[in-house]
Amino acid sequence: MRRLLAVTAVAAAAWTARRALNRRIGGSPLWPLPALEEPVSGHSPRRTLRALIVSRTEPAEGVLRLVLEAPDLPAWTPGAHVDLTLPSGLVRQYSLCGDPAEHGRYTVAIRRVEDGRGGSREAHLQLVEGAELELRPPRNRFELVPAPRYLFVAGGIGITPVLPMLRAASAAGADWTLLYGGRSRATMPFLDELARYGDRVRLFPEEETGLPDLAAVASAAPGTAVYCCGPEALMRAVTAATPDPDAVHLERFAPAAGPAPARPFTVELRRSERVVEVAAGESALAAVRRELPDTPYSCEQGFCGTCQHRVLAGEVDHRDTLLTDQEREDSMLLCVSRAEGDRLVLDL
Repeated sequence: MRRLLAVTAVAAAAWTARRALNRRIGGSPLWPLPALEEPVSGHSPRRTLRALIVSRTEPAEGVLRLVLEAPDLPAWTPGAHVDLTLPSGLVRQYSLCGDPAEHGRYTVAIRRVEDGRGGSREAHLQLVEGAELELRPPRNRFELVPAPRYLFVAGGIGITPVLPMLRAASAAGADWTLLYGGRSRATMPFLDELARYGDRVRLFPEEETGLPDLAAVASAAPGTAVYCCGPEALMRAVTAATPDPDAVHLERFAPAAGPAPARPFTVELRRSERVVEVAAGESALAAVRRELPDTPYSCEQGFCGTCQHRVLAGEVDHRDTLLTDQEREDSMLLCVSRAEGDRLVLDL
């Protein structure tokens, strides 16, 4: 009887605590929870792959090219990128720049950025042949749409997602031109590979020619799909010069604008049965990771998509440069987006 009373007391205390937690988040039922299907957005820590670095070369000054191999690497399409987990645990995204026909093999290229956040320096110093890397399956936010004509514009390391597109466009018999700029020929990777395309490729080493001439963008014929990857200033210039803004496809690896003012709000993590408070001066990602430290992230600036998660309730103040309008209806990027009101409910 004493044991039964003790169990009953524990259960009652747990129920009281749950009701108190419900009142704290505005009275919505947190427990018991109906069963949820598997998450459809974001990245589960279970969705990981492992691959071996079989080649390490330097195709240009300050650029590292890695070839990764594993028998179970998923297929990919031009424009895709993968998230690599560096030895320190940092996650960074890199465009796949090899050949999609080479099954079981991924190629990435990494520009060393001395004043960056440390990921590229770590990659250059520690990723060596024979090392094993953890990565997540490819994602593609830069799909190559069918078109009779393409105009590709790349700046610096922005050439990486474009390389597979050139192969695909050539194989499809499409008409295409590439404008490729960089600080100097020595810093522009893959010039030897691009040489085989002849006058379809126009090079703009800044120390020789100045900035890329975008006259071809301004005069693009109707139906031309324009693809651009590179510095934000280049992408803004290409967008401004294109007669049809809807024809422009961009791949960002830097934020488009600075952060807007923020206010505090509450986040309910429905699967985890937890509630976190997000201060005005912190991101939802930082607050969530206090409770769920394995929540993956990478850019922390709203352009890579690693921290995308489904929103079950609440209005979102979207501050990313990645998600489509349809995706924004039920998901958000935790690193930059916030609540429009006082509370959000996430599928976490």
